[in-house]
Amino acid sequence: MRAEAWIFGALTIFFLVVTPIYWFSSHEPAGTAALLLTFFLVFMITGYLGLISRRIDPRPEDRKGGEIAEGAGELGFFPPHSIWPLFCALTVALIALGPVFGWWLMILGFALGAFTCTGWIYEFYRKEHAH
Repeated sequence: MRAEAWIFGALTIFFLVVTPIYWFSSHEPAGTAALLLTFFLVFMITGYLGLISRRIDPRPEDRKGGEIAEGAGELGFFPPHSIWPLFCALTVALIALGPVFGWWLMILGFALGAFTCTGWIYEFYRKEHAH
């Protein structure tokens, strides 16, 4: 995590330098506010990664003498293909089109949304992917 903290630290310094330059060159409040908020966001991420890097043991890529083989092994569970994100996106489209074409379409979208979200959440408890 230390390398990531340094990367975000460099971005923090970049936004700290660029924000006043942008303000003095353009006097635009919207862009300056966006750059200022981006500075605070990157500063927050830098602080979080810096604190986490002190609490956990260094990963192989964080140490100078770390070997590639030390990072071998299972990285986690990566789900296979799923059709449920498509159905959830279509449901959101129905809900968004509800105020345009009629509130009944929005109500139908919420009903289908309950079904599709439930299907997406519980897809690994049924059929071939069941635990």
